[in-house]
Amino acid sequence: MLRRGLKPVRVALYARVSTERAEQETSLMRQIDELTRFARQSGWEIVRSVQEKASGFDEERWGLLEVLEDFSEGRIEAVLIQDETRLGRGNTKIAILHQIKKAGGHVFSLDNGGELQVSEMEGMVLEILAIVEEYQRRLTNQKIARGMQRAIAAGYRPEKNLKNIDKGGRKRNDLPMEDIIRLRSKKLTFEEIAATLRGLGYEASRATVHRRYKEHMESLPDEEESL
Repeated sequence: MLRRGLKPVRVALYARVSTERAEQETSLMRQIDELTRFARQSGWEIVRSVQEKASGFDEERWGLLEVLEDFSEGRIEAVLIQDETRLGRGNTKIAILHQIKKAGGHVFSLDNGGELQVSEMEGMVLEILAIVEEYQRRLTNQKIARGMQRAIAAGYRPEKNLKNIDKGGRKRNDLPMEDIIRLRSKKLTFEEIAATLRGLGYEASRATVHRRYKEHMESLPDEEESL
């Protein structure tokens, strides 16, 4: 049963198995059925339902990244899982929890009958990650500012390179797809690519870069995509 005091929220359902074996299809269906029943009994709105076959140690799962994007763009307030291992394992689980917490989101688990309870050690790690990330953000901003100052001193005029500057930012199609593909081919993560683009003046989040790259890959002919 749902713990008292939890307010109705918009949620994503997330189910995962680690192998491609046929019997795991039953596990995915069972997870989704149980999650759906729990969400409806709790009076929650189901915004997204994700089923994935992937390792819990893999951060870059398409469905998981879509859930993280939902958090960052305010479409959901929580994700509902069967147990903490469905979200991830080891350091990957901590990294995912950190991203959700940073977005102000929550994780609800059927095993917990409500909000996921992390261990004392995991809680400490999450607090440390938040502190470290804040210092990294400040350092990155300082590096970008110093680099921009040097470029301006050398004659660079950023206003000539920022489209739609009088319209509140760049449009969706202004992200340089060629650069995203090139950086991805060099094994950069979506977060690293987004940081690089932000340094160039683009409004780019990891989720947006991931979505654009995924759309590009899905648009390729099968033979080209396999190259």
